[in-house]
Amino acid sequence: MRRGIPTWLKILMPIVGIGLPLLLWSFLSYNGLVKDIFLPTPDKVITTGLELFREDDLIKDILASTGRVLGGFIAAALVAIPIGLLMGTFHSMEGLFSPFVSAVRYMPVAAFVPLIIIWAGIEEPAKILIVFMGIVLYNITMIVDGVKAIPDEVLNAAYTLGANRWVLLSKVIFPAALPSIINTLRVNIAGAWNFLVLAELLAASEGLGFRILRSQRYLQTDRVLFCILIIGVIGLTTDYALKRLGMVLTPWAEQGERQS
Repeated sequence: MRRGIPTWLKILMPIVGIGLPLLLWSFLSYNGLVKDIFLPTPDKVITTGLELFREDDLIKDILASTGRVLGGFIAAALVAIPIGLLMGTFHSMEGLFSPFVSAVRYMPVAAFVPLIIIWAGIEEPAKILIVFMGIVLYNITMIVDGVKAIPDEVLNAAYTLGANRWVLLSKVIFPAALPSIINTLRVNIAGAWNFLVLAELLAASEGLGFRILRSQRYLQTDRVLFCILIIGVIGLTTDYALKRLGMVLTPWAEQGERQS
């Protein structure tokens, strides 16, 4: 357990993990065991996807959705990181913010949509606000846990060497918590994409979520599946980029602190 595996096995396991669901999908669809309207064949999904790129300007939808996700994600990170650091470091800040964070994070974002329309209208700010509200409180909670995991001995050693509160926060706590912060962002950017479809219910005329909803209305399952696959590819690319960023910014972090 928790030991390294041979290189060939590292390569084989992801292939099996992806290949088995693909084989099951192919078996069910090509043999007609599931109707095409429910599960089109893989080649039909790919062919339809290529048509979307050629004829329906799918790139425009990808850029629109990615912009909304990144807008909400970056805003949530800018709010959550300082608040999470303060709550995890100072009991007074935890006492100030914890009741609000603990209560509101259980409230469904969908319930706030009527208020968001009143506050921000139905244009781009409203869509970004939905993504922001969907992940910011989870970011804060996970960052607080990461900060609290820093051993007290590290903080006491810094105090002994003459560090004041600002030096302790900026030179000790933040670097020590940075691997956990990056892992938090990796986890919750997936949540940002989940809230995208809800965001694009608000009078959107473009975007992957909008295209999925429109395709579902006309029972175009192949288009739905292709758009979902596109979101998965973008998500994996973003996750890999954040993982590489963590390796560059936190070379001192142990491998076990990073998610595989």
